[in-house]
Amino acid sequence: MLIVEDRPSDSPYVERVWRAHSEGGGSFLSVAEYRSELVVTRHQGRVTVTVRGPETRVSRLSYPPDAQWRGIRLKPGAFLPSLPTAELVDGGVTLPSATNASFWLDGSAWPAPDYDNADTFVAWLVRGGLLVIDPTIPAALRGEPTDASLRTIQRRFLQATGVTRSAARQIERARYASLLLKRGESIADATHEAGYFDQPHLTRSLKRLIGQTPGELLRDGSEELSFLYKTEPFGKP
Repeated sequence: MLIVEDRPSDSPYVERVWRAHSEGGGSFLSVAEYRSELVVTRHQGRVTVTVRGPETRVSRLSYPPDAQWRGIRLKPGAFLPSLPTAELVDGGVTLPSATNASFWLDGSAWPAPDYDNADTFVAWLVRGGLLVIDPTIPAALRGEPTDASLRTIQRRFLQATGVTRSAARQIERARYASLLLKRGESIADATHEAGYFDQPHLTRSLKRLIGQTPGELLRDGSEELSFLYKTEPFGKP
């Protein structure tokens, strides 16, 4: 009942741009995610813009019939300084409306972005200093050495993503294992390739972060899941 389309982005601040519409009401499992995103919702003539923070666990979300969504999934380390990411964890904030097609952010009215102009909209935010990125975050996720101390990296990681580096890597590993299983990899192969100790370790992680067991993912059950974009994990889990 939920039809989804997505595309890559040329922006160094954006992981993915997506859009969806519902042909009927329903629900889906919103899987764990450490990236933030901007979501535009159109329903019954009303437009709302929400900034969603990282999700540290799976949750079930419902959606109404005949609604449309446009989403901008930010890259790791990208965030809006005026909306501290730590305050958005497992939630988000709906920005006040300026008109039916615009919203208020940091004292200015901005037009709600669409699927096709999302990159332009992001560029406007960047030029206005409303969207920034910490380049140390991707390096830290990959386990690459940096000049910063571990304490500094952890502080910057929390500021940019709202979660610890360890939590982000656990989430990424679970998402990667889920993709392997949905592609038809065996449970044993997914356990090994994603870096889990054993199958019970994999099962516990997927139940908490994805909401399904390895067997359910392998069978590609009827549960709708939110978006699993990444195809490779960051470094070793």
